Amino acid sequence: MTNAQLSVAFFLQMAIIVAACRIVGGLAKRYLGQPQVVGEMIAGVILGPSLLGLLAPDLQAALFPQNSRSILFVGGQLGVGLYMFLVGLGFRRDHFQANAKSAAAVSLAGMAAPFLVAVAIAPWLVSMGLFGAEIATWQAMLFMGAAISITAFPMLARIIHERGLSGTRLGSLSLAAGAIDDAGAWCVLAVVLASFGAGPMVAVAAIGGGGVFAAFMLTLGPRMLAPLGRIAEREGRVGPTLLGVVVVLFMASAWAMDVVGVHAVFGGFILGVVMPRGLLSQEVRRQLEPLVVLLLLPMFFTFSGLNTQLTLVDNIGLVAVTGVILLGSILAKGGACWAAARLTGQDNATALGIGALMNARGLMELIIINIGLQRGIIGPALFSILVLMAICTTLMASPVFERVYGRQARARGELADPTDEATPVVPDPFKSKVMP
Repeated sequence: MTNAQLSVAFFLQMAIIVAACRIVGGLAKRYLGQPQVVGEMIAGVILGPSLLGLLAPDLQAALFPQNSRSILFVGGQLGVGLYMFLVGLGFRRDHFQANAKSAAAVSLAGMAAPFLVAVAIAPWLVSMGLFGAEIATWQAMLFMGAAISITAFPMLARIIHERGLSGTRLGSLSLAAGAIDDAGAWCVLAVVLASFGAGPMVAVAAIGGGGVFAAFMLTLGPRMLAPLGRIAEREGRVGPTLLGVVVVLFMASAWAMDVVGVHAVFGGFILGVVMPRGLLSQEVRRQLEPLVVLLLLPMFFTFSGLNTQLTLVDNIGLVAVTGVILLGSILAKGGACWAAARLTGQDNATALGIGALMNARGLMELIIINIGLQRGIIGPALFSILVLMAICTTLMASPVFERVYGRQARARGELADPTDEATPVVPDPFKSKVMP
């Protein structure tokens, strides 16, 4: 396709993507009590070969030609990174420090148990030809461990925000545990990529570079960025120049994490965490959020959906694989996080709520398995199975959380109504209620 043809195709694609995500997301929120973003993830699968491509293959191929998907990929990466930057702006550092012990225990348990499941099932999956031809069993174990143990960090944040839990002990503990959990999973993936032929420096750069960046930003970042907050307060607004500075900082942080081999989302999240609070964070969030949520994130969901072919799960063996992966993932992740939270002093309702939230895979799962598919680590069939697992565990999160924690918390006035359209995606952390 020529550049002119790509431009024409892009605008039509975006019209369809935005409409589908708003419609399906709205239906999921209104009738299923799910966060808008869960419906958007399903909309991405609907637009791919699993449904639209099955019912109208010629139409689907015409709407989303192969050589136009790189645009969706880049736009989707920008959307995910900016969304996590917005999440970081609402993160309560004081609550993380107060719950660091519990967060570390929950995240470690949430990684260890799924890795045991991966060690048990990886040889079976390799024997079925679901991994690339050059992948050794131990590499398959590491990749499956990372895929099963990862948490839907952006969706976890979205659920917490839509439930009005930002700034509460449960919300901060879950976000902190999810951040540690996912950072560990990305380090494991870096080791897999290094062993797959990218060289040992891939793992060294990811682990070392990511650690240095996080340490630098968390220690020196608040002091270095403080003048931006003072400028906003002095001027009483965040104008184009100041907003441009913030966007440049985001791009640089995302670039740094991508270069070292972690992921742009962590650069965005860490920058958001250390940004000055007050007028600056409120205005940046207000100005960026509509573009990110309405336009950029749906591009990522659609790109993932275009690579998902659920029709490949077409025999009893693959159905059995799907059931084992789904059941093992739920019991290992949710159960281990619940147990760790209880052992570190959380009450049973809070521990069950943490387990339900941490069990969701969602967006981060899609990111990691997209990398696996692009690098030839997994095949299309296993990719589709893991997409199905991501959708199922994410769909479970809200209703299970509501059952084990939400009803009691709402009765105490500590939880927002998930169907309330007025509930902000990333609320003001200074107006959040704090659990006693």
